[in-house]
Amino acid sequence: MEIFGYISSIIIGISLGLIGGGGSILTVPVLVYLFGVEPIMATAYSLFIVGTSSLVGAFPKHKQGLISLKTAIVFGVPSIISVFATRKFIVPSIPTEVFHLGEFVVTKSILMMVLFAILMVAASVSMIREKKNKSNGTDVEEQKFNYPMIIVEGLVVGVLTGLVGAGGGFLIIPALVMLSKLPMKMAVGTSLLIIAAKSLIGFMGDISTHASNMDWKLLMIVTALAIAGIFVGNALSKKIDGNKLKKGFGWFVLVMGIYIIVNELFLKTGAGH
Repeated sequence: MEIFGYISSIIIGISLGLIGGGGSILTVPVLVYLFGVEPIMATAYSLFIVGTSSLVGAFPKHKQGLISLKTAIVFGVPSIISVFATRKFIVPSIPTEVFHLGEFVVTKSILMMVLFAILMVAASVSMIREKKNKSNGTDVEEQKFNYPMIIVEGLVVGVLTGLVGAGGGFLIIPALVMLSKLPMKMAVGTSLLIIAAKSLIGFMGDISTHASNMDWKLLMIVTALAIAGIFVGNALSKKIDGNKLKKGFGWFVLVMGIYIIVNELFLKTGAGH
């Protein structure tokens, strides 16, 4: 299983390099099902892996002029505040047994995985859908910031990131295109920087709680493999049509999301993890 886990870690990076997102949605299932990491800890690991990988992926985008620093700050600051607060205060305060459905006990771990799977299904739908984009991806319109909406969206994405440990690129990229009028390629680059900042700062909220229990060796190996995958993905992106790939990847994520929901709610006993 660990071999599959290491291969999957490279795939996470490749998808980040190829399509600018989506990879983070695989990180938690890989950690939980292939490496046997407890779900709450897996969301913490995921923040570090996704944050570090996205930071590495953001460097070439910055060199190509595909990052809008002003947008990253406007969207990123509320997102960073809410993700840190979520990891530091909300996640630790969720009880071990959340509620009962008859004989079935919905534990904190099951709740986290189901929330994550719902996010996976939502992400897959946005990947599968054909987007009619008249822009060639680099045309720059005059930027108009819808500040109230950007701040609200930033806060919401931050809470979601904090709860489930996913970068939320599939939520950030459409928001940047619609709310700050960024062209698609700039939205992808800018989202990598936002994901890196909020994921790594969110992880800082975990260190005080979980540092002594963390398997740093596993964390560093998976992170290194994901980073290697990003370089492979960036190289492949020059030869492969990212849109076709995104659609196929979307179907895969959809199947995974449905599997997690079925597994957590129907195939497990009420005892949870």
